[in-house]
Formats: sequence, C-alpha cells, structure tokens
Amino acid sequence: MRTMTLAFVATLMSAGVAFAADPLEGYWRTAKDDNGHSGLVHVKPCGAQLCGTLVKAYDANGNEIQSDNLGRNIISATVPKGNGSYTGKVYSPDRGKTYNSRLQMSGNALKVSGCVLGICRDGGTWSKVK
Repeated sequence: MRTMTLAFVATLMSAGVAFAADPLEGYWRTAKDDNGHSGLVHVKPCGAQLCGTLVKAYDANGNEIQSDNLGRNIISATVPKGNGSYTGKVYSPDRGKTYNSRLQMSGNALKVSGCVLGICRDGGTWSKVK
C-alpha cells in the first residue's frame, strides 16, 4: 500500500511540473501602432502552441475603444525556442498583415518583431500586465 501511495504522489508531482505555465502566458499591453493605438493581448495555450487574443483596444490617449479586431488572434503558432525566445506568427491590425514573428522576453518586457516576404517590422516592446 505504501508503494502505491508513493507512486501516486510521484505521479501528481510530475504532473504539476508538466502543467507549469509558460512564462509568456498572461496579459500583455502592446506597444502603440502606426495609429497610436495599443491593445491588451491574452496569451494562453492553444494545443501545443501559444496564442494571444486581443481582449481590449486603446486609443492614443489610453482610453478603451471598440475595435473590429477584438477576439482576433494577434499571436498564433508560437513556440518557445529557449532563453526567453519564441517564434511563430503575429498579426498587425494597423497593417492588416500577418508576420513570421520573433519574440524575446526579458522579465516583464516582450520585444516583438516580424517579417513577411523579406520585409521586417519592429513591433516594439510589450509590457506584462498580469
């Protein structure tokens, strides 16, 4: 009986490690885009990858606004590469384009950049909110 109990506890402990949240998960405030707008993106698992959905949009003065992009995946197909680095896709609402993304996280800051057809764009630095 003691062996079964120890095996059960060991299984629970290893499951806790397997389900640990990725550091990228949470809420991120985007940098301002070409229109001065920013957003709040909720990053969470989507299958074996990470996705980030736009949950709030803000005007240049920081006031919440309506946006046709609310509910849209801004980050998709994103996977960790180690040392706070991620690759995947990022959608730019102000340009209406999806870029191959490179994300670099350092503490509560996320440097976002992406390229499409050899044209690269700096998406600025996002700040972790929660």
